[in-house]
Amino acid sequence: MTLKFGTSGLRGLVTDLTPERVAAHVTAFAAVCPTGGVLYVGRDLRDSSARIAEDVARAAQAAGLRVVDCGEVPTPALALASIRAGAAAVMVTGSHIPADRNGLKFYVPTGEISKADEAAILTMRSMPEGTMPGPAPVRDDGAGAAYVARYVAAFGTAALSCMRIGVYSHSAVGRDLLIDALRALGAEVREFGRSDIFIPVDTEALDSSVLEMLRGWAQGLDAIVSTDADGDRPLVADASGKVVGGDILGQIAAQAIGARVVVTPVSSNGGMEEKGFGTVIRTRIGSPYVIAAMEGQEGAVGYEANGGFLLGFDAAGPHGPLPALMTRDSLLPIVAVLVQSRRRGLADLVAAEPSRFTASDRLTNVPSERGQALVERLTHDDAARAEFLASLVGAATDTGNDAGLDLTDGLRITLPDERVVHIRPSGNAPELRIYVEAGEAEAASGLLALAREAVAARL
Repeated sequence: MTLKFGTSGLRGLVTDLTPERVAAHVTAFAAVCPTGGVLYVGRDLRDSSARIAEDVARAAQAAGLRVVDCGEVPTPALALASIRAGAAAVMVTGSHIPADRNGLKFYVPTGEISKADEAAILTMRSMPEGTMPGPAPVRDDGAGAAYVARYVAAFGTAALSCMRIGVYSHSAVGRDLLIDALRALGAEVREFGRSDIFIPVDTEALDSSVLEMLRGWAQGLDAIVSTDADGDRPLVADASGKVVGGDILGQIAAQAIGARVVVTPVSSNGGMEEKGFGTVIRTRIGSPYVIAAMEGQEGAVGYEANGGFLLGFDAAGPHGPLPALMTRDSLLPIVAVLVQSRRRGLADLVAAEPSRFTASDRLTNVPSERGQALVERLTHDDAARAEFLASLVGAATDTGNDAGLDLTDGLRITLPDERVVHIRPSGNAPELRIYVEAGEAEAASGLLALAREAVAARL
């Protein structure tokens, strides 16, 4: 697996993230992107991240930058610290992918880099002659505390009072900060599942064992929350342990903070268009595309089906200001949704949303070219697509014909009964992603199982 930019930064096998290749990308970033002369560096808890972070710091110093080491910290906390300082940042994380892989997320002083920045990095691999090394790196352990304080200031110390919240800690780098934040907001917190071994938790495609654990832990609680490894994707389950879709979290949070424009990928459910927002913009999957569509839009937020939430304007929380943060964040949707559920319960809050539900899964060890070949075949071969759909619709429709194709990102097929099946190769791992949408949660789960089986059979 070679290093490549996908929907969440540069990713690859740890064995490919050699000091030389890390240095080449960091050097190029320092040469072609604005940095403010400073680079903040953070990392997640996987075993390889400490070494790679040292490689990042060494390369940045050689490129003339002043390096600030923030240690083990969630991605949005690192981004918040660097943006406030007018500095660039690099987060060492592979997010939810397995421990044999890792990656780099790059930030300019205003937030995540763009696709244009990625292209510039790939074409520039050396610093101009005469560059003088920067000073020795310094340590800053305050990024996490500032991240927590942001939400306490916006929502207040009584925002979650009388609520009992479980936290599934696993190996998430922000697990202690998540607990600190919930307690500072007034909740009673119980911790579950802390692990010293890295666990690749994908909030969009949870293993059945995780779902079973959530149901077991939920007794006596109002909700259970968690994040992925680097803290930019939320996981929220209700009092029965049932997981709330990330896109549903996004649309509730968007309404709660008074957004006027909502930007979200095509993989998010269609309920947003029914909620009365001034403008809803659909994009390809990945935060760079969401950010690009948010630019120039007043009162804009963005979110993805994984729940990562981007705040594009200075909002007002119920207790104080909530400044913009143009990177995927897990804590904002967790807190905003829990606050909204405090009086009526999370299950009832979700039930009041438009009846469109998504579910997703992934087939691992599928090279991108193999997944893309299947997408191309189902897109252009009508007979192959009809056979594929016949395995999904069963007796639910009179015909196997699709009602519409959307090629924005992969292949998204709308069935005659308005259910949706969407397949696309992952942009940063050898996986094929499968998304479905239906009018009921159970129907979405059933369709996902059928779609997974049908896709696997055709690989």
